[in-house]
Amino acid sequence: MTVMGLLADYNLPFAIAFGAMLLLSVMQIIGVGDLFDLDADLDLDADVDASPDVGGSASIMGGITTLLGLGRVPFLIWLMVFLFLFASIGVGLQSLADDFLGAPLDALLAAVITFGLTLPVTATLVRPLGRIMPQDETDAVGIDSLVGRRATITTGKARQGYPARAKVHDRYGHVHHVMVEPHEAASEMHEGDEVLLVRREGQTFFGVPLAERKLAPLN
Repeated sequence: MTVMGLLADYNLPFAIAFGAMLLLSVMQIIGVGDLFDLDADLDLDADVDASPDVGGSASIMGGITTLLGLGRVPFLIWLMVFLFLFASIGVGLQSLADDFLGAPLDALLAAVITFGLTLPVTATLVRPLGRIMPQDETDAVGIDSLVGRRATITTGKARQGYPARAKVHDRYGHVHHVMVEPHEAASEMHEGDEVLLVRREGQTFFGVPLAERKLAPLN
């Protein structure tokens, strides 16, 4: 496939994906990506705390992200792998269509088909990549490593059975968004509160407000 072929109208979605992948790669190399941080999880939980059934929504979202291979590697790496595969598979699909059908597929149709093919391929490839990256001291971390770190409640009010959304920095300084409930049943945590994550059950963390820890010796 020549450069002109890549830039043809029928390959436009794949050319854009390839260009975005190159841009993200350059940003990662020069460190600009760390400034944006992409919120590490890039709001993968999509404000699931807006519903009273937030615990169930969080579990569903966690299952989806696991299926897609998200969380195995930093989101920026996952996105670059996805974009590269999307561009490569898409261009290959159009080339096959041209050979067997006599003409490439409509760009939108090809993009939809390629998107469906790329998701499982990306999930398959990032799994072994995720096992390798932590050994090379990258920013991939296990979710359990967030226990013992400080988090800040960003959305909602956390109380027993109703976790709120919080952000926490891992040991590399990257931000993760997690769902947090109070460790003590009678406790509540509000937006802006700093909490210490003390344990995790499934997709939910349990925290102790730092204000309560400071006041405890006075009781």
